Amino acid sequence: MFGAYQAGVWKALQPAFQPDVVIGCSVGSINGWAIAAGIPADELIRTWLDPRCAALMAPGAPWRPWRAIFDPGPLSKTIRELASTYTPRVPLAVAVTRLPQMRIEIVQPPDLTWRHLLASCAVPVGYPPVRIDGRLYCDGGLLDVMPVWASARFGVDCAIAVNVLPHMPLNAMRAAVRMVRLLAPRAPQVTGIEVLRLGPRRTLGTLHDAMSWDPGNMRRWIDRGQADAEALIRSPQFAPIAANAGRFV
Repeated sequence: MFGAYQAGVWKALQPAFQPDVVIGCSVGSINGWAIAAGIPADELIRTWLDPRCAALMAPGAPWRPWRAIFDPGPLSKTIRELASTYTPRVPLAVAVTRLPQMRIEIVQPPDLTWRHLLASCAVPVGYPPVRIDGRLYCDGGLLDVMPVWASARFGVDCAIAVNVLPHMPLNAMRAAVRMVRLLAPRAPQVTGIEVLRLGPRRTLGTLHDAMSWDPGNMRRWIDRGQADAEALIRSPQFAPIAANAGRFV
């Protein structure tokens, strides 16, 4: 659901500007790798419209309550294929959450591997954490869905921050995430960077929608992402970006 919305955003943004840096977390790490590699927007959209995406959230078998809900195999295969097919052409960074310290880490090439993308997508309970160099990592968006602060290390002037999850879909989920974030170290503040925030004005769909692939819903979310990004491009706030020769993320 969120990946499809981001693909629609890229459809509108790609003709308007080219980023100097791409930063992603959770499913944004997958799209981020492709965008940093210069993938055409239509090709990225075809990826999310492919019925094979239905397997990315297939229940594991046999399921056990102490294991993750989904089989990580299809997601792992998809990410490995992405990493072997595309090579980022601009600086790319991916956020992961280190366990059990509950600390955000920003990973860049040459340290960045397909396993970091998998870890960044490893939503707790949904997917198992990923072990990399003896350490466990999970969803990069768990503590901060928009790690814009990480762009400061690249010297950028402006950032377009796409937040696909303005509100958690369930009260229990909101409470759990709020508690985790209260106990975790605070993320750095964004300073010295102009941030244009972009995202849906309401929740994209239900929890069931997020966990199942449906071609009609995917197309709808792609179209919403494109429409929201086109509205941003038409706004007065975007004009300086189009004219500025600075660095963008």
